[in-house]
Amino acid sequence: MFASPTTWNTARLTLRRPTPEDAQAIFTAYASDPEATRYMSWLVHRSIEDTRGFISFANQEWNECGVGAYLIQLDSAVIGSTGLHLAAPHRAVIGYILSRQLWGHGYATEACTAMVELGRSLRLERVEAQCHADHVESARVLEKSGMIFEGVLRKHSLFPNLSPLPQDVRSYAWTS
Repeated sequence: MFASPTTWNTARLTLRRPTPEDAQAIFTAYASDPEATRYMSWLVHRSIEDTRGFISFANQEWNECGVGAYLIQLDSAVIGSTGLHLAAPHRAVIGYILSRQLWGHGYATEACTAMVELGRSLRLERVEAQCHADHVESARVLEKSGMIFEGVLRKHSLFPNLSPLPQDVRSYAWTS
């Protein structure tokens, strides 16, 4: 188990562990937005209960692993989430989502870079991420976060807001 910081500050953002009190802010900022969640591996939230389920899952992951999901805050507003999710003792997966109104300002890159740095500080051997093969904006975020393109994985992941069929993904990683 790791002892990760529950709050992580970057130049412009605060990344912090979610709490049950964040449910409405998460739901409103991004989780209920069909466009923002289009390329996510989870279904768009239809109710606040879906968001509470995410927070419960996130807290369970934190309690078991000492690391997990982080909310992305700009000033005091929740604008998205990211996280470092352990896949093995030496390897973690990162992801991110951002409120659609704040796309294109470098916030996703800043948050993902922080997650790569967190993985490095935890002495992980590998931090990886995948994005839908057609989502060029996410590919660029991962590249700018210091990750290297490793290849395309065919029919690898489900994106339930996009299609019921497995989709191709671009795979990226930072390695020590």
